[in-house]
Amino acid sequence: MFRISILFVFFIGNIIAQDSIAIKKILSFQEELNKDFASEETSPLTPKDLERFKTLHFFEIDTSFCIRAKFVRTPYETPFVMKTTTGREPIYVKYGEAHFILQKKPYVLQIYQNQGLKTQPEFEDYLFLPFTDLTNGESSYAGGRFIDLKIPEGDYIIIDFNTSYNPYCAYNDRYSCPIPPEVNHLDVKIPVGVKTYKKYPENK
Repeated sequence: MFRISILFVFFIGNIIAQDSIAIKKILSFQEELNKDFASEETSPLTPKDLERFKTLHFFEIDTSFCIRAKFVRTPYETPFVMKTTTGREPIYVKYGEAHFILQKKPYVLQIYQNQGLKTQPEFEDYLFLPFTDLTNGESSYAGGRFIDLKIPEGDYIIIDFNTSYNPYCAYNDRYSCPIPPEVNHLDVKIPVGVKTYKKYPENK
């Protein structure tokens, strides 16, 4: 009995430690995103919105939305033009699939690689996950959100929906943004990550 208790305490302690690491990463993500938005050099905000900017609005952190998904590589996929909010035609390829369970239901999301970006050294291992869910148009941006990923070394990939963010066109009409393919719609609410952006009243 004593041995079982020790194992249980160790198990719970390990979960708490993992949660702590995940939360630190999420807070770091939020901090870096706010820095980018506050900087005149990197912010997608209009000049008027930038003058008033203090912070983006985030859902409460929930580590149950930090998912360890089975990664299935899908080689030999045909490159395609991903639809955007403008006439821009970026070329992507389906790089793989993420298979996971969320709230007791199985889901599959397609993960993409930008064929233009992959030629740049800093993006050679970059993967792109656009998705929509049932919060869109209510508490999150109507056009869906994005998650940045890296090519995994093994058969699993971590998808932390707490790090999902809005496309730049949610803040400024001058940007052209990819539109998440219909196949990446989740029929569940993902109430984590960046919330919808509300312009200041005088800037509407």
